[in-house]
Amino acid sequence: MTKADAGAGSMPTRMVGSTAVSAIGLGAMLLSLEGRPDERQAIRTIHAALDGGVTLVDTADAYCIDGTEMGHNERLLARAVSTWSGDRDNIVIATKGGHHRSRDGGWLVDGRPEYLRRACEASLTALGVDTITLYQHHRPDPAVAYEDSIGALGELQAEGKVRFVGIGNANVAQIRQAMGIVEVASVQNEFSPAFRTSAPEIELCARHGIAFLAWGPLGGTSAAGSLGLRHPTFEQLARSRGVSPQQVCLAWELARAPVTIPIPGARRPETILDSLGAVGLDLDADELALLDADLAVSRSSSG
Repeated sequence: MTKADAGAGSMPTRMVGSTAVSAIGLGAMLLSLEGRPDERQAIRTIHAALDGGVTLVDTADAYCIDGTEMGHNERLLARAVSTWSGDRDNIVIATKGGHHRSRDGGWLVDGRPEYLRRACEASLTALGVDTITLYQHHRPDPAVAYEDSIGALGELQAEGKVRFVGIGNANVAQIRQAMGIVEVASVQNEFSPAFRTSAPEIELCARHGIAFLAWGPLGGTSAAGSLGLRHPTFEQLARSRGVSPQQVCLAWELARAPVTIPIPGARRPETILDSLGAVGLDLDADELALLDADLAVSRSSSG
């Protein structure tokens, strides 16, 4: 099997908490940062993902150009979902709090409980919902005790403003600490062939049935040539299978653990539809071993 027949009926699912979501989600960040497409194209991209069977879309209040437009990505997604002709009840928009942007576009963290509460309230308004299905602590704030930040999300959950709690950019110790405070539904960390240091976090999530949302799953290598230069076996396997290297990359990640959910970004409908083809690419044990060997070589050669 190579490419999946894109469509809601053919998309396999994985679990976030007690909710089944598409095995590949859409990371919506690129639709709101510098270089973003116009709104019409952005909405076409989101609609293409939903038409292709995506039921998990990841956003954050900080996905914007600068601090004057906090919540841009959330509002964009709300408009896109409201104008989509499919079944909106199955769509999970996962958002995050704890990051924000300065007026000059810098990235800042704020894990204070009072800030997270304000951020959650603003996200509820931006998304136009009463409850956020998955609310994630975006990134640890070194100036705030981690248990205080996670405890704030637990309070929001107890109040019904949040259904599931997730954490982001967390190490194994932080995941374990969070698990002692709330029921952790998801961990969102960077993971790709170019960035594999989250392997211990994936293993921990797999042991405990916690969804691992892999951000940056293509390693910033949207061009096939870049992925091939770094990891030639991915490109060679793609050529033999008649698929894109990106599909091989995402299929490799899906095979890593049953809890892994890659959330590739896209600025065009064609990009996300190509990524979704990875759900129909079943890599066998020999192919996975070849890819892992390629990665082992690249790691040793990089020192």
